[in-house]
Amino acid sequence: MRKIKYLFQRITRMDYKRFFQTINAIHKKTNKNRIFLFFDIIYCGFKYQAGYLDYQLFEMYNLNKEQRKTIITRGINNEFIRRFNDKSFTHIFNNKLEFNQRFSKYLKRDWLELTNNNYAEFQQFIQKHPNIIAKPVDGTCGKGIEKLQVKPKEARSTYEHLLANQEVLVEEVATQCEAINKLHPYSINTLRIVTLKQEVVAAYIRIGNHQNCVDNFNSDGLAAPINIETGIIDYPAIDKHDHIYERHPLTNEPILWLTIPKWEKIKEFCIKAAKEIPEVGYIGWDVCVRDDGPLLIEGNDFPGHDIYQLPPHRTNNQGMLPIFEKVINKGESK
Repeated sequence: MRKIKYLFQRITRMDYKRFFQTINAIHKKTNKNRIFLFFDIIYCGFKYQAGYLDYQLFEMYNLNKEQRKTIITRGINNEFIRRFNDKSFTHIFNNKLEFNQRFSKYLKRDWLELTNNNYAEFQQFIQKHPNIIAKPVDGTCGKGIEKLQVKPKEARSTYEHLLANQEVLVEEVATQCEAINKLHPYSINTLRIVTLKQEVVAAYIRIGNHQNCVDNFNSDGLAAPINIETGIIDYPAIDKHDHIYERHPLTNEPILWLTIPKWEKIKEFCIKAAKEIPEVGYIGWDVCVRDDGPLLIEGNDFPGHDIYQLPPHRTNNQGMLPIFEKVINKGESK
């Protein structure tokens, strides 16, 4: 019943113009018949809870029945979130101030909430940390984030600017280890570690580009999956335009076959963090790797389902669903 309700909602809210544009784009790329694509997308929606964007992104038109069954689609991902994340606790992840308070021991850096009457505190903060990251408390995908170098004479104007833009969370700029920093030194290149029921089930690295201060995929960043057993990047990186990179296009540093430093320590760190709020059992952790180990940037109670299953990152066109189901079933079979 829930699956039918989800599909009905998707149908009623669908952007039909974009739906047919997607069919035309796939037809142009593959020369597959538009009528076939139309009905195949509908079939995948009912059978695999895959929207037309999933169908295009994961190239489901190239997958057979068994391969399609391994993909975590948007509908399946939403079901995991509904099943494992208690809504009465997810506010901690949706508000960055609450998150910083709850996970303060995992942040390993100073931070400050700006109010209308703590300018003196802000002055003290920038005296200690002239380089800061300023964020809105509820932003996503790197939107609204600024990296600033604040001089004492600019303190008042910066303070007022941040308040006016509701960028009221100010943090010390995190530092990263040399192996990851040299990929793109203009941004903190974070690891997205996905935990399900306090186990690591997926991981990938996000790398900034074009000297942007954020590493997000939707801000022209690059992404590459990390082998969760070895910590090695064993696929090339990709950007949202489907360009593939074995080396970073700006710095020329090798991405493929890079080993993430302190990998076992990173996994243990994320599992420990996941146990802090067991009521939220499906989390995407954004982790910075310093020379002395990992620190948290933030946690996400709505982990994306796409980047670690992209076609260039799949072996034998297998998605991640079997790995997730193995973790789920292991606990339920006891």
